Order: sequence, then structure tokens, then C-alpha cells
Amino acid sequence: MGKHNRTVLSEFILLGITDRPELQAPLFGLFLLIYVVSVVGNLGMVTLTKVDARLQTPMYFFLRHLSLTDFGYSTTVGPKMLVSFVVDENKISYYFCATQLAFFIMFFISELFILSAMAYDRYVAICHPLLYTVMMSPRLCRVLVVIPYIYSVILSSLTILKIFTALFCDSNVIRHFYCSSLSLIALLCSDTQEIQLIILMFSTFNLVSSLLIVLVSYILILVIILRMNSAESRNKAFSTCGSHLTVITVFYGTLFFMYVQPKSSESFDTDQVASLFYTLVIPMLNPMIYSLRNKEVKNAVCRTWNMCANVLLKIPWRIH
Repeated sequence: MGKHNRTVLSEFILLGITDRPELQAPLFGLFLLIYVVSVVGNLGMVTLTKVDARLQTPMYFFLRHLSLTDFGYSTTVGPKMLVSFVVDENKISYYFCATQLAFFIMFFISELFILSAMAYDRYVAICHPLLYTVMMSPRLCRVLVVIPYIYSVILSSLTILKIFTALFCDSNVIRHFYCSSLSLIALLCSDTQEIQLIILMFSTFNLVSSLLIVLVSYILILVIILRMNSAESRNKAFSTCGSHLTVITVFYGTLFFMYVQPKSSESFDTDQVASLFYTLVIPMLNPMIYSLRNKEVKNAVCRTWNMCANVLLKIPWRIH
């Protein structure tokens, strides 16, 4: 086929987002700001749901892990992507590339099923409020988080094993800003039919099964809400799941836009934009959505801020 196998490959070159010099500085500033806000927001949410006594509920337990996964895959991709704006040739080592892809797959798949677990949690809270503490026991919550983590690690390991034990060709240029599985498969000289089939099967299963749980949960929630007599009860029910509904709409909307769009000569640029959105923008938006739309979170932020301020005021500062 005119390709030459390479059994030894030490590094790849990431093309990054743009090769236009006039865009490098403004894009670097923009994405650095987005990444910093994302890190502060997600780590802040993790800390807040851990230390505030009033946020020790199943909903905020899942929100903590959602923030962890958001922080995880944005940090897996973000810093290396930012480097591409300040170097002439953005190189990534063979093993670092494998590590980046492994962690990205692990965190991304975990997020899919944590969002599903949060949908089930909202279903129980609205449809079975009297049994909520029994049905959403601490043990069940841990199981609903641990299983996605274990499953994502297995699937991530399988993908890495299949890709990085195959033979790469002479070209080591990845047409993306991170080591994505499809970009790496395009560089393989060996038969890629098996790995492509595996990725397609599991991607379809992950997307359909997680979305099915979300859809069934919200259909049942909608049925219960429509049966409520008072407008106040309906508004309260909608506010209970409003933040989560906003998050999953943005998340799944981006995924469907990316995977359902017709392929064309412009699909590379469209994929880049969609990838940027779900790797950097969504992890920034999620904690903001839960902070702005949730009174409990806003009250917890105020309590934590006041507590920290009181501690600082009690410290005997001495000016020498």
C-alpha cells in the first residue's frame, strides 16, 4: 500500500488547533482562562461537597464524582493542548500519548455513567421521596460510582492494548490537539478493522445505555410531575432536576453533534470545535451550572467563605 511499518516509534507530533500565527496568542489566553476556571470550579465543588455538612447527600456525592471526572479529562488534555500555542512543534512521547488516551477514555466513560446515576438519583428523589434515604443508601451510591470506574479502566486498557501493540507507519503526525483513538488508528499500518469494530461497539453501547437510563428516568419524572395538582409542587420538582437536566442536554447534545454530523471536507474543523467543547468548555460549565442554579450550593459557598474569613481574622497577624 506504499506504507512502511515502523516497529519502534518514540514520539508523535500533535498538529494542535490552528497553524495561523495571529491566532496563537489570543487562543492561548482564551483556553488558559477556560482551563483555570474549570480547575478552580471543579476542585472547588469537590471540596465544598466534602466539607459542608449540609451537602452530604447522594445528589452531591454524585456531583463530587462528576467534578472529579470533569477535572480528570480536562487536565489530561488541557495543559498539553496549551503547550501547542507556545512551541513550534508540539511533540508528545509514545508513552505519554498512550497515558493521555488511557486517562481520557477512563474519565470520559466514567462521566457518562455518573450522569446516568445522577438521573436515577433524581428519579428516586421525585418519584419516591419517602423512600429516598432507603433506596439511595450510601452503599448503593458507592456501587453506582465504583462500577463505572472499574468498567472504564477495563475498556481503556483494552483500547490502549489494541492500538499500541499494532504497527505504526512512517507518519507520526496526529491531526488533532490530543491523542484521540481515531487519530491514532489513522496512523496504523496493520489491519484496523478489529479495533475500529471494538471502538464502534463499545462507543455505541456506552452512549445508548447511559442515555437510555437518563431518558427512562426523566420520562418517569415527567409523568409524576404532570400528575401533581399544584403549580408550586411542579416548580419544586423541576428545580430539583433543573441543573442536571441542563448538564446532560449540553453534554449529550455535543456528542450527538459530533458523531451524527455528515462527514465532509470540513468535518476535521467541526470535530476540532466539538472536541474542544466537550474536553474544555463543558468541564468549565458544569460547576457553574450547579452553582448558579442551585441555592444549596450557593449557600454552602457563602458558609464556607464566611468560615474561612473568620479563621483568617482570628490569626494574630504580625507586621515586622
